Amino acid sequence: MTAFLPDEIFIERSELDSPLARAVRERAGAGRAIHVVEDGRSVRGGSFAAGKRRLVLQRHRGSFLQACPAGTGGLVCCSYMVVNFASNCPYDCSYCFLQEYLADNPALTAFTNVDEALREVATVVRAHPHKQFRIGTGELADSLALDPLTGLSRQIVPFFAGLENVTLELKTKSDCVEELVRLDPKGRVVVAWSVNAPTIVAEEEHGTASLAARLAAARRVLEAGYQVGFHFDPLVELDGWEREYAEVVERIFSAVDPARVAWVSLGALRLSPGLEGAMRRRERRSRVLGAELVAGEDGKARVWRGLRVRMYRHVVDCLRRVGGPFPIYLCMEGAGMWERVMGEVPSDRALGMRLAAGARW
Repeated sequence: MTAFLPDEIFIERSELDSPLARAVRERAGAGRAIHVVEDGRSVRGGSFAAGKRRLVLQRHRGSFLQACPAGTGGLVCCSYMVVNFASNCPYDCSYCFLQEYLADNPALTAFTNVDEALREVATVVRAHPHKQFRIGTGELADSLALDPLTGLSRQIVPFFAGLENVTLELKTKSDCVEELVRLDPKGRVVVAWSVNAPTIVAEEEHGTASLAARLAAARRVLEAGYQVGFHFDPLVELDGWEREYAEVVERIFSAVDPARVAWVSLGALRLSPGLEGAMRRRERRSRVLGAELVAGEDGKARVWRGLRVRMYRHVVDCLRRVGGPFPIYLCMEGAGMWERVMGEVPSDRALGMRLAAGARW
């Protein structure tokens, strides 16, 4: 298991007795440097890489539940919502947008006021009992990478399992499912893995679990009663990409039952100017920086349209040959790309409803 232990832990004084802080102090073990601070926001992460080694436990100031920021104007949106229990990630994928987003203070942070977050979620979803919500925790942090340290899933899985009109998605590149397999999701929790070509996992997704380990973890959570999902994002052009992505599809469905897959998404490599600059300043070798990208309407550069169509169609064709009932959707793409790849352009509402219902098209 790819369990993470930080070099140092900083805890806000007011949060020392919070359940999350107690769990971290117990699980971190003896010899771990623990510092008490008045305000966790004062802890500076240093460089982006160094920040990932310093764990800050603090209260979150502000709203937890938000609309997914991927829903940019002009793109087809799946009506996803996100709740952030942490910020930053112990993994270090070369293309990660957090390099730009958290550039000013990249300290790895876990929020201690989990009860407040769950009350906020409950207030929103109970106010709309006839709406089916899809809520994920994997926007600003890997959903499970810190779970061996925080035990957060022990609190949030039973909570979401008790809400009839919500599906929780835990999105990860880890194999940290020890806590999950002891819990009953009651059919309302999807554990989803970001997957990629073996070459990209090995060269660009630093510190993450191998594809084999991710799929072994997927088998374990299926046996425990969860559904699973998969996200091919970002698709990256490399020599032999057709063969490698077809191999990933084959390996996934040799490991899991297609009938237990909630959804599969596809997204293209996309870099904002700020992210590209942040990557170059780190002076790490990456094939991502050698890609031929074209600026899009949302300010992010993507692989040119013709190649994106080819890559999407290839992976979609591989997925459809599996014959499973799961829906496939494109992430952060406009109507024109949907029409060319999927043969239709769903409204945001229709896409969200189909994914919540697990309906294929």
